[in-house]
Amino acid sequence: MKRILTLIVLATVCWSTSLAQTSMQMNESDQLCEKWIGKHFAKGAIPPFSFTYDGIPSESFLKKWKYSRTAPIVSENGETQRSFFWTDRSSGLQVECRVKSFSDFNAMEWVLFFRNVSDSNTGTIADVKAADIRLKSSASEGGWSLFHAKGSEASKSDFMAMTKEYSVGDTLTMMPYLGRSSSGSFPYFNVKTPSGGMVFAIGWTGTWRADIIRPCEDSFSVSTGLKNLSTYLRPGEEIRTPLTAMIPWQGEDRMDGQNILRQFILRHHYPRAGGHPVQPPICSGFNYGDPYPCNEYTCLTAEYAKALVHRYEEFNLLPEVFWLDAGWYEKAADWKNGYNWANAVGNWEVDRNRFPAGLGEVADAVHDAGCKLMVWFEPERVVKDSDWAYEHPEYMLLAGGGKPVPHAIDRKTQDSFLVNLGDEDANRWMRENVARLIRENRIDYYRQDYNVDPEWFWYSNDEPGRNGICEIRYITGLYRFWDYLLSEFPDLVIDNCAGGGRRLDLEATSRSIPLWRTDYNYGEPIGYQCHTYGLSQWLPVSGTCLTRSDAFSTRSSFNAAVTFNWKITSADFNILEMHKRMAEFHDIRPYFLEDFYPLTGYGDTTSDEIWLAYQLNRKSDGTGRILAFRRSDCKEDRIVVSLRGLDPSATYVLVNQDTMEEYEKTGKELSEGFELILPSAGSSLFFKYRLK
Repeated sequence: MKRILTLIVLATVCWSTSLAQTSMQMNESDQLCEKWIGKHFAKGAIPPFSFTYDGIPSESFLKKWKYSRTAPIVSENGETQRSFFWTDRSSGLQVECRVKSFSDFNAMEWVLFFRNVSDSNTGTIADVKAADIRLKSSASEGGWSLFHAKGSEASKSDFMAMTKEYSVGDTLTMMPYLGRSSSGSFPYFNVKTPSGGMVFAIGWTGTWRADIIRPCEDSFSVSTGLKNLSTYLRPGEEIRTPLTAMIPWQGEDRMDGQNILRQFILRHHYPRAGGHPVQPPICSGFNYGDPYPCNEYTCLTAEYAKALVHRYEEFNLLPEVFWLDAGWYEKAADWKNGYNWANAVGNWEVDRNRFPAGLGEVADAVHDAGCKLMVWFEPERVVKDSDWAYEHPEYMLLAGGGKPVPHAIDRKTQDSFLVNLGDEDANRWMRENVARLIRENRIDYYRQDYNVDPEWFWYSNDEPGRNGICEIRYITGLYRFWDYLLSEFPDLVIDNCAGGGRRLDLEATSRSIPLWRTDYNYGEPIGYQCHTYGLSQWLPVSGTCLTRSDAFSTRSSFNAAVTFNWKITSADFNILEMHKRMAEFHDIRPYFLEDFYPLTGYGDTTSDEIWLAYQLNRKSDGTGRILAFRRSDCKEDRIVVSLRGLDPSATYVLVNQDTMEEYEKTGKELSEGFELILPSAGSSLFFKYRLK
């Protein structure tokens, strides 16, 4: 029977949501976290993880194993890292738990490593719970709830908020679909007890698993790990498990905890370029979408791309990043023989018929205009008749297992291999080829897509008695690949697409930003409102596109990043309107990086009969923004919302940006109710507010 540790969320401790904490608050938080780590990772204690070894639960033998630890290493950004080791002298299995604490959030995270330090195979490691803890509350009043979200499914309901109220004995198991970490299920969740709560974030870009149980009246049991792991290790071999971060919070509103998570990610799990946090960009394409049977950018030429850059410059509509998506590589333009962007992947050389000097001449035009160039890749998926498949079939994984054999295929399919990132030779070959293309073509933003469910590739290529080893090798290889690119190109930004928002776990957010969060119906405004509303409750940065320039559609796509996918050569667009929308986005963009508050409830937001509104509050200067939408079938012309995060005693000035009407209200009045009015269905409003 597994042993679960007790973690008490103390009602007497104030968990600050602000990054600008006082020294006393930081020291108190740090001491509480350090005391917890010191107690539960001490020699002789049962640590807050578990596994079985040859079928025996770890709680029954870890106390007998050799124990050691490293001294804490404190970094300038408030992180303290140390490792704890348990070694079985008889079999040579060593378990390392690398633990980090964060003094500015009273948060902690850890990841397990299993290694074989002997000359023979270990026994079988299974049932690994990378985190295995209990949240306990002695309070008698208040609910026990789990707040979580849907993952991406290319639907209107992607990232929709979900709530489960727990009775004693209730349980919920969460895991993503078929190998992509935020496909169908989302790797972040918030556990609420009567006396506080804990936000969990999982870092594993494959198939993680989480089990949340209320075993008795006064506690929650929470465990995280891998869906599929039962393996022995060979001499000298090492594997790792998912990273689990845990952030405590106080309050009645779930967003009190989730806003702490947003700030924690920005501070400790957000990519940097050139030594600075990545600025979520404004992007534009090259008149996205070629005519059938071309698609994406399969018929784009260098001359047309450069002409479009000049066109944007002429209209004073330059983005920060020009986005060249799929179709620039060899064979993609061969529509006469049935090829397109999707079934030509693996032919990773620039199509010299359309780009005689490579993509570098497009990059030069983009750079001369003061912008950056982003280029789409999908290097992991390799179509079976592509150059990469024929060049190195030994580097490929075949779904179903067996020997990968390249061959001509029915080009109406996308039958493909996966590059075996867990093989070091294959990994080196792929990263060096991608790095060469980035360097030769002067690429600033590297966009990585992943339009495949990899689980069957992994599981069918596991060796007997080593279930899960292929996935672990692949995912750790993916991290080596990304880390290599970021090391080779310190100013590079990685955009993580994965079929639209299907790799959004904590390890991925540490290295990349998701500029295309869903493959749902491009530009459909109601769905995009839903996605912003749901995803922003967890992540501070995501992006999407817009294809129209009216206020309702454009505001529906706002987030920390956006792609203005306007057909800049079309007479259907108005330059002045596009200028207005771009200025509006410049104004609102920084507000997505502080606190987000849903104003119209949680749950299903997909109906055309409702209002949807949210608040962006910037505590750093007492200002904020409110966006609201009255949808096409909504009969109510007004709604009352309660603003959050404001100083009750302060007076705020609110200005409707469409009518320029001005209001003065105290924070207390605004928290008790503020009326939003839209006379016409299918319209939006945009408020700014500031301290008087």
